[in-house]
Amino acid sequence: MRKAIFPGSFDPITLGHEDIIKRGIPLFDEIIIAIGVNAEKKYMFSLEERKRFIEETFKDEPKVSVITYEGLTIDLAKRLKANFILRGLRNPADFEFEKAIAHTNRKLSKIETVFLLTAASTSFISSSIVRDVLRHGGEYEMLVPDAVRVKK
Repeated sequence: MRKAIFPGSFDPITLGHEDIIKRGIPLFDEIIIAIGVNAEKKYMFSLEERKRFIEETFKDEPKVSVITYEGLTIDLAKRLKANFILRGLRNPADFEFEKAIAHTNRKLSKIETVFLLTAASTSFISSSIVRDVLRHGGEYEMLVPDAVRVKK
């Protein structure tokens, strides 16, 4: 069984994340979206909100599930018997950063990282950009799935 973990903070999930997950569905038997919890990080959305946004976005996709976790992604992969880590790449900076993590994960375990390039139409979107737009009262709706709606 080809089981992949798609880790991230998803603060919030964006159309770029959604695109990578949807394009990963035909490649894997199961995709587990794993929301990492980092006590050092200040999030805009609560863990429950982030999980709800993702669950709502993929409610009709039986191959996708959502969990939360703390610690190393490779430890989670071992516990869940996942063979792959799925990651999206938007630009060369993402590639360099993700390559270092993938090499480290491969050195520490046997897990493979599968990279998908983001679609050109979503390659400019990041969660930090969405948060900045939200903080300043801008129109964010075209950057995130329909499930991500906040009161202005």
